[in-house]
Amino acid sequence: MSNSISGGCLCGKVSFSLKADFNGFYFCHCDQCKQLTGSAHASNLFTAADNIQWLSGHDLVSNFYHPSRRFSKAFCSECGSALPVVTDSGRALLVPAGSLPAESIPAELKGQHIYWAEHAHWYDSDNSAKKCDAFPQ
Repeated sequence: MSNSISGGCLCGKVSFSLKADFNGFYFCHCDQCKQLTGSAHASNLFTAADNIQWLSGHDLVSNFYHPSRRFSKAFCSECGSALPVVTDSGRALLVPAGSLPAESIPAELKGQHIYWAEHAHWYDSDNSAKKCDAFPQ
């Protein structure tokens, strides 16, 4: 699991490389992650804090630090895409799963739902919602 993979933002101005050496994959349903993502949960991989090489656009990375809670978010200042950030403790690198090509995330790395008590009531946890390959007509 030590292959090098590349990721980046939607506009392509920020790119990075890291080793596919992850020690956790979490779907966080806490209220803050729902608000930060505008979705049902954040999908984050965790790896060593120094497991990143910025390839381009590092000067476009902006950070939001919550004033009273211990969390932060890194994002591209051009397109707003979530980007890797060292956790406030400095012990890990949080990598938004969507910032990497889906096929680069090891299939054997199964995610865990965390802060489930705060999950959105409209989130379909049994995945029975209708599935479409594109926007429905």
